[in-house]
Order: sequence, then structure tokens, then C-alpha cells
Amino acid sequence: MFRDDLFRGARVLVTGGGTGLGRMMAERLLALGAAVEIWGRRGEVLAEAAAAMNAAHPGMAAHRTVDIKDPEAVEAAVAAMWAEGRPATHLINNAAGNFVSRTEDLSPRAFHAIADIVFHGTFQVTQALGKRWIREGTGGAVVSIIVTWVRTGAPFVVPSAMSKAGIDAMTKSLAVEWGRHGIRLNAIAPGTIPTEGMFARLRPGENDPAARAAERNPMRRIGTAQDIGDLAAFLLSPIWINGETIALDGGNWLTAGGGFHDYLAWGDTEWAEARARIKARNEADRAQRG
Repeated sequence: MFRDDLFRGARVLVTGGGTGLGRMMAERLLALGAAVEIWGRRGEVLAEAAAAMNAAHPGMAAHRTVDIKDPEAVEAAVAAMWAEGRPATHLINNAAGNFVSRTEDLSPRAFHAIADIVFHGTFQVTQALGKRWIREGTGGAVVSIIVTWVRTGAPFVVPSAMSKAGIDAMTKSLAVEWGRHGIRLNAIAPGTIPTEGMFARLRPGENDPAARAAERNPMRRIGTAQDIGDLAAFLLSPIWINGETIALDGGNWLTAGGGFHDYLAWGDTEWAEARARIKARNEADRAQRG
């Protein structure tokens, strides 16, 4: 679909690039000639991912431990990229967090755990790169990973739906404001593409949720690394598309809305069991951040 040297000379920053969709997209861009820098909060996970990437594409992957919730950490990390002679030319905003919960059960801390990464963190990284691209006159391209819930809303994932809707608005707004600087911003709203930890937080305890998602999809399948990698590459390539959000879900958003309506049948017992499973997964991830 793409020539192998499409991104030769490009340097792509991928937040949340050590696992899941971020790693899928980073690996696809490496195969198309790009250098990548992956960010995340788990240093060992990042190091392992970068080592695997460099084994396939020697010297083309770098990693940096950055908590994008912290604006000072973001600014310092971006400044370091420029100081090291490896300024980013493209950005994929992929870092996120999510879990299911009744909204009335959310604590302020739980709400901010999502909003501070998705809403504030995404803006902070985008602004840090954008102001440099504007100052230096280089142009740039941004792809942000959002959700189809920005069109439909979604029960039981309100912090994520609200935050992703903000990123959708940022994409459209900056497409107009920064287009004159040669900076394009677009977004992808992926459907079910299984990743590490996703089902543990969104379908806790469910038996074979991937098969269930495929059965309900109009195309009777779920997404793949090739799907998300190719669309990210397409939107980051020099193409005259700006301010668009593209659903990558086989048309599922047209039929399923937010996708969590079955949880309306849950009572206190089911929610308590879900919270326990999600808490266990979060504690395991925290231990890796060490």
C-alpha cells in the first residue's frame, strides 16, 4: 500500500508507544522508513519495546520515560529531543487510560486519572511540539487516537468520553488555527483492536470479549495492527486532509453507540467484582512503573 521509504527522514513521537496501539503504529512507521521515539511511564516496558524495534530496524527507535500529565516533564522531554538533534517532525497522541465505572461511583481522583492523561496530557504534548514547528517554520503532522464515543456518547466511561471529545475539538480547532503554518491535525477513532490491558479494564471478567466484539461487528471481525498502522501512516503522509476524525471500526459505531449498554443490567455485586479486577490490573501496572 505504501512505498518503504515514505517516511525516510521523518522522526515520529508516539506517546504510549511501548504497548498496544502505540507500539503497533510505531512499528508500522519504522517499516516505512521513519525513526520513532516512544514515550510512556513504564521504563522497563519502553526499553523492551525499543530494543525489539531496533532489532528489526537498527538505530531507528529511541525511548524516554515521560509522564505527560506533568507539563514541566513534557516541556523538558521535548526540549531534550531538540537539544539531542532529534526533533520530532510528526506526533501520534496515543497515551490514554480508561476503565468502566458507574459515574456516580467515581471519585475526583479517579476522574482526574483519566482526564489528566487524555485531555491535559494530549494538549500539553501537542502544544510543546506545535510551538516549535511554528517558530522554526517546519510544519508538522499530528494524529490523535480518540474514540467513536465522541459522536455517540457512552455510558460507564464518562471521563474518557469527555476527554476524547475535547481532543476531537482540539483537532478541528487547531487544524484551522495552525493550517497556515503547514501543520495538519487529524484523529482516528478505532473500534476493538485488542491490546494489553484493554479488556481487563473495559470488559473485566468477560469470557472471550474479542469473539463477542467480532460477532457484533457489521464486518464480523475486529481490528488489527495492520489496520491502525496503515491509517496512521496515511494520515501522517503528505496528504491534503486536515481536521478530520476517521472511524476505524468496520462501521460498528453506526450500530452500537457507546458499546457498554449491557452494563445497565449490572447491580452492586457485578460492579464490586469489576472494580476488584480493575484494581488488581492497575496495581500490577504500577509495580512496573516502580
